[in-house]
Amino acid sequence: METSTKSSAINLGLYLGGLMALTTILGYALYLELLTKWWLGIILFIAIIAFGIVSALKSKKMQNGFITFKEAFSSYFITVAIGILISMVISIIIFNFVDPEAALALKEKTIEASVQMMRSFNAPEEAVATAVEQMEAQKNQFSIAPQLQSNAIFLIIQAVIGLIVALIVKRDPENA
Repeated sequence: METSTKSSAINLGLYLGGLMALTTILGYALYLELLTKWWLGIILFIAIIAFGIVSALKSKKMQNGFITFKEAFSSYFITVAIGILISMVISIIIFNFVDPEAALALKEKTIEASVQMMRSFNAPEEAVATAVEQMEAQKNQFSIAPQLQSNAIFLIIQAVIGLIVALIVKRDPENA
């Protein structure tokens, strides 16, 4: 992977991380409940994939329309990994060092939102009660170990998506 394409992937990763960090910071500062909304998760998921695709396509363009599978995947994954890492670090700092009470408040709001969603799907009350017990028993989802675990799983999911994107984007010179 050329230095310029790697640099481009890193820059896009920094922009993605900035976007995700800004979302977390604004949610924390202005409207904590925003961070419990399912649609925000979907929007961020789509944004992450979009940044990865743009990174792979930009790398392809920088190489005159040719890119190997490995280079396309690397561009995608570098961008996504940097963005997710920045977002994770910001979440850990805010919810563990700046304001640990906000993590507890967010956990309560998440439980409330989950109960509301389960009831809107007409889930039986015993299923709702069981889910609430399980969520209350979980330790702080924003502490370092759960953040590392959930983000590692998310990176694996993004790697699979990145493999698919790389298959679509790749174009070897010998196949031109």
